[in-house]
Amino acid sequence: MRHKTDWLSLLCGLLFVGVGIRYLTGPPPDMRLMALILLVGLGFAGFVAIIAKAVRKR
Repeated sequence: MRHKTDWLSLLCGLLFVGVGIRYLTGPPPDMRLMALILLVGLGFAGFVAIIAKAVRKR
């Protein structure tokens, strides 16, 4: 039996890994820019999760 993809968890995990890699490589990033990327990324993940849920219900 297959389960449905949880897009919110998947995208939030990828965002977390991406931010972690950014902090491990190169010079320290600007905190304001990273906070903006985090907020936009979480908003995008939420938007995708809502759209995916609406499409599944059809």
